[in-house]
Amino acid sequence: MSNHATNRAGEAHGTAKSYNVGFLFSIILTVIPFALVMHPVLPRSTTLLVAVILAVVQVIVQLVYFLHMSRSSEGGWNLISFVFTLVILFIIVALSVWIIWSMHYNMMIN
Repeated sequence: MSNHATNRAGEAHGTAKSYNVGFLFSIILTVIPFALVMHPVLPRSTTLLVAVILAVVQVIVQLVYFLHMSRSSEGGWNLISFVFTLVILFIIVALSVWIIWSMHYNMMIN
């Protein structure tokens, strides 16, 4: 007998235990940066770096535990579409920043 339920498409859903583990990880990954900001014990740049790293880890935890993203055959298309979305978002944001910076630079010269 399997530990998790499946729907008609055969995709696995999490158990209550996996949801609780994901929730606990999310709480921990939120409390640490909050505590570092509220009670500064590290330099400002180090605090920012730790907060960004823990934010990325939290996104990964939420993708795995709550959205069930995996490299399995059932979740492969979800993962591919998610990566494609990230690439498109990166291109849009990077080009927007480049255009804004370029316009700012060119307007300041004149």
